[in-house]
Amino acid sequence: MAPKSDSAEAIVLNFVNEQNRPLNAQNVADALQKFNLKKAAIQKALDNLADGKRISFKEYGKQKIYLARQDQFEIPNNEELNQMKEQNANLQKGLDDQKKNVSEVEAEIKSLQSNLTLEQICEREVNLRMEVQEMENRLTKLRGGVTLVRPEERKAVEDMFSEKISQWRKRKRMFKDLWDTLTENSPKDPKEFKEELGIEYDEDVGVSLQSYSDLLQHGKKRPRGQ
Repeated sequence: MAPKSDSAEAIVLNFVNEQNRPLNAQNVADALQKFNLKKAAIQKALDNLADGKRISFKEYGKQKIYLARQDQFEIPNNEELNQMKEQNANLQKGLDDQKKNVSEVEAEIKSLQSNLTLEQICEREVNLRMEVQEMENRLTKLRGGVTLVRPEERKAVEDMFSEKISQWRKRKRMFKDLWDTLTENSPKDPKEFKEELGIEYDEDVGVSLQSYSDLLQHGKKRPRGQ
């Protein structure tokens, strides 16, 4: 007597036949969780189906392996197998063609999405025109000799820069006097001693006091307002 279609045995039998591969009770329980069947119920259904010879099973020690009965399936002959292979090849080719078409459509969609809409183009044009107008206004001021930095602000910056240069020159001179005193009677080579202490000169780090001093003098010679 066949099990009811909604019974545990019917669900398990249908699954085992569909899979048509070796399964244990845990495999079946994991796959049929959506039916809210407990493993004990599935194990019982498998054993009942095996006892009723609705499915096959083999024991490997304590492990039971279940398999759909093979005599229920029609085995195709060579001609049918060749037809199936040909159909499969045609289906695969159709699938490849569809994937190619999908890729082309996706590429076209991506290209269209990257283009600006008319509204975005108009908005961008307005922004660009505003930027151009702003730059033209600034250029007009520069051509007219308008002072963009107030004299007091410029003087404050120059004074601060001059103070930093003076401090730099003073500290450089203090270090030279101290270094000359230390190395005058030292048996060590000054260059090796310098490397041993990890001392770096301005030139070692790519800066020059003279270049900054020249910059300060050049700034003082420039006419105000330019």
